[in-house]
Amino acid sequence: MKSLKSILFISASVLVLSSCTDNLLDREPLNIISDSQVYTDKTLADAKLTQAYTQMCVMINECPRLNNPKNGYWETTSDDWNGPFIINEIADEGVSNWIKGQSSTVKGSGISNSGGILEWWEDAYEVNRILNEFMEKMGNSSFADAYKKERIAEARFLRAFNYFYMVKRYGGVPLVLKAQMPTDSESELYVSRNTEKEVYDFILSEMDKIVTDLPARANTELGRPSRGAAMALKARAALYAGSIAQFGKVQSGGLLGIESSLAKDYYQKCYDACKQITNWGEYSLYDSDANKTQNFKNVFLKKNNSEDIMVIQHDATQRTTSGGNGWIWDFFQCPHPQAWGAGNQNAPYLEMAEAFEHIDGTPGTLDKTTLESKLWSMDELWGNKDPRFYATIWTQDTKWQNRKVDFHNGLILPDGTIKGDGAYQGVAAAGDQYIDNYSYGTGFGVMKYLDETHDNTGERATSSTDYILFRYGEVLLNYAEAAFELGKTTDALDAINKIRSRAGIAALSTVNREQIRHERKVELAFEGHRYWDLRRWRIAKDVIPVNRSGLRYILDYNTRKYQVKVLENYDGVTPPVFENRNYYFPITPSRISNNKNLVENPEY
Repeated sequence: MKSLKSILFISASVLVLSSCTDNLLDREPLNIISDSQVYTDKTLADAKLTQAYTQMCVMINECPRLNNPKNGYWETTSDDWNGPFIINEIADEGVSNWIKGQSSTVKGSGISNSGGILEWWEDAYEVNRILNEFMEKMGNSSFADAYKKERIAEARFLRAFNYFYMVKRYGGVPLVLKAQMPTDSESELYVSRNTEKEVYDFILSEMDKIVTDLPARANTELGRPSRGAAMALKARAALYAGSIAQFGKVQSGGLLGIESSLAKDYYQKCYDACKQITNWGEYSLYDSDANKTQNFKNVFLKKNNSEDIMVIQHDATQRTTSGGNGWIWDFFQCPHPQAWGAGNQNAPYLEMAEAFEHIDGTPGTLDKTTLESKLWSMDELWGNKDPRFYATIWTQDTKWQNRKVDFHNGLILPDGTIKGDGAYQGVAAAGDQYIDNYSYGTGFGVMKYLDETHDNTGERATSSTDYILFRYGEVLLNYAEAAFELGKTTDALDAINKIRSRAGIAALSTVNREQIRHERKVELAFEGHRYWDLRRWRIAKDVIPVNRSGLRYILDYNTRKYQVKVLENYDGVTPPVFENRNYYFPITPSRISNNKNLVENPEY
């Protein structure tokens, strides 16, 4: 079977196909493939559906898309290339270290009434149109029923996924479930917003309707949705809806918010969907390596492992018309050496590093007075941490490509003075991660997804690791949260302890809401979940506008230990901004001027 990746560029290549006949008048147009051709040829039909994949929001704004059909590499007028980084930088996980873009603007001033970050509206409806048209014409095609059923189910999955990425941004949006035509009436073309509840209910209902039409994991082409993916999307969407009902409020006549009385109904739907995934027995936590740090690294490096439910496939080839679909995570997040003398894009905060507990379950928080009062070896400072810490974050002395990362900035000489540049007795005053053209950073970098064998000294070197859309670890965390909110604390505790056991840290004897949220923070760190979690729990306004810290390591020449200085208020004098209105993105004046039936979200 062809994988989704292998047919990625067929939709472009079909434009040059033509009929071979002696009579020119009998030839099909050279630049058009008619519906009669597309929907009688599986290769062309699959290519048509692939158009939707290549333009899906999950491949653009929050994770690396499969390919860019517009200019063959990255779309310079959008967040296409840096979406995976932005979503981490606007939460409380890390900071934009060397490319200061939209995330810095949003942290500095919040989301304005013109939006402009992680937008997904116009392109979302273009994807929607492709999918609606595909489903309508596939349904009337002469393909075998089994093939039609599976591909239509796949398109319905993508359409629901598309709406999930819209509803978590804007609240209620117009549900357009047919291919709109220019000849349609104004009421059909300029539609009003559905309520937030209606959109979530549509997503959940669609997953229930298509789950039996999608294949089991063993029969799923890599990168396409399986029945497990359908239930994983249902679980995630139901959990969001439950949170919004429980912690949010109904506004604008239901365009935003869900009645609180419905929270448990949504949590139950999440709980049941997670249970169904477990009962199928098709997925399990990846736990094949004895070394717990390497094991957690391999969750993201080993392709098609037992935890993968749905992924975006990548290879190490540039995104060109020759068929490459690499992405640039390694290049942007790696330690030096790096072609641009940069790397370390999502510099984690000290507080993110502290969130990882010790193996015995004790908190990982450091006392800052003690921290600055003595010299430290890295074993003393970071020893006995949750193995996920080392698999998620790199810092001073982290082993990398047969050497150690060296962040130190300053050298304590034998007389106690600190040398800031040059060297003393052959020992440099600054390590190789401290450079002039980009900032020192927080003293931490993101290890998750990094392939140590990857060479980042080439211009825009591309990453071949697959990007995970759904994995079983998230399913267990969703299950735990839903179970807890339903009062099923035994089930919640069991799920959390499965995650902790795989990680290699002490089990909990009891569990509460904060512990479940904390486990999500460390297990799913830098996977694009944290920002949306803070929003759906309605705690972003308390969590995000806080000045956080970094570390400066100063090497002591005599002991080769480090003096550690806390870099307070790393984001600046003014803390990051998140306003109440930012729990929803604005519809924006420009969209409302194009469709007078749209209503703006409150306070914009």
